[in-house]
Amino acid sequence: MATKFNVCACFLALFPLALPAIPQAPKAGSPTPSSAPQPTPPADPSTLINRDWNKLPVLGRSGDKLTGTVAVAGGTLPWEPVLVTVTCDGKARFTTNADHKGFFIISAVDDKGSTTINANPKPVADQYVGCLVAADVPGFNSTTLPIATRHVTDSPNLGTITLRREDGGSRLSSTTAFAPKDAMKAFEKARAESLDNKLDRAQKDLQKAVEVYPQFAEAWYQLGRIQESANSPDASNSFSKAISADPKFSLPYPHLATLAAAAQNWQEVLNQTDHSLAIDPRGGIDISYYNALGNFQLKNLGPAEASATKALAMDPLHRQPNTEQLLAVILSQKGDTAAALQHLRNCATYFAPGPNLDLVQQQIAMLEPNVKK
Repeated sequence: MATKFNVCACFLALFPLALPAIPQAPKAGSPTPSSAPQPTPPADPSTLINRDWNKLPVLGRSGDKLTGTVAVAGGTLPWEPVLVTVTCDGKARFTTNADHKGFFIISAVDDKGSTTINANPKPVADQYVGCLVAADVPGFNSTTLPIATRHVTDSPNLGTITLRREDGGSRLSSTTAFAPKDAMKAFEKARAESLDNKLDRAQKDLQKAVEVYPQFAEAWYQLGRIQESANSPDASNSFSKAISADPKFSLPYPHLATLAAAAQNWQEVLNQTDHSLAIDPRGGIDISYYNALGNFQLKNLGPAEASATKALAMDPLHRQPNTEQLLAVILSQKGDTAAALQHLRNCATYFAPGPNLDLVQQQIAMLEPNVKK
């Protein structure tokens, strides 16, 4: 037992936890640890569209790309980016984001399931036959598009995915329906400005919307997002105002959890994630990750493991790359060195070259001698 305890203690001393990046400018003179992993925090939705749509070629053959569009029944696309996922036999094989007009492109992946595009991949139609394409936007239900056998000369366009608002969904605020005309006009104007990356103008119009209608939870939330992207300390207040206006509106909670984690206020992280999960038990990748992190820091290892496992299952393409590393820490502390080692080996297959990967490889080398082969 003493040996196992010492190994775990040493492992944890070497293993910096996957703490979130602080969403504010660093103080002058603050040291930056060179060996600690630099995790990717939950991305602000405005940064999730990682493709330059003006430069992407849309080839006219279905063997090269598949394309489609996303539309909202009876309305416009939401502020949040529209995640489009190709699911095969119940497993996500490819994800991308639609652009601000709803257009998306599906590319080929290699045989190992990586999202890295090969120089000479199999045709998309061959890789994804029998799979389903759907959109994933909080507060909406999505239709699906099947991918059938296609000839290389067929049009690459799959058609349109339709989103319909959920009835009583927690990711949409009920206060929006009661917004006065002037407040809604300012809100919609801000959305258009945000899509055009005119964030200063969008912020002013959102401030106008909440001045006209202080209970406008969605306007407070979008205002908080813009402030958060600018590292403004006002972001926390705006997210809190959104929750005060509508406590059942779940979208602000992950942002408040992120800010609390950056301040290492672990009880507040747990409070915010628990509130969110009470409203929306399905949770999400980031809510589950931060719930795991908060529970771990407060030494609640059972709930921490459950939440980390849930987050990992929801994130096959590792949009939150720290989850599996955190799960390895939790399992190591629980004494399950073999499982911790396996998760670290998994991390080594998708971590990008750099300090994080170097650290994982060191951790693997340290644990391997202690696991029976």
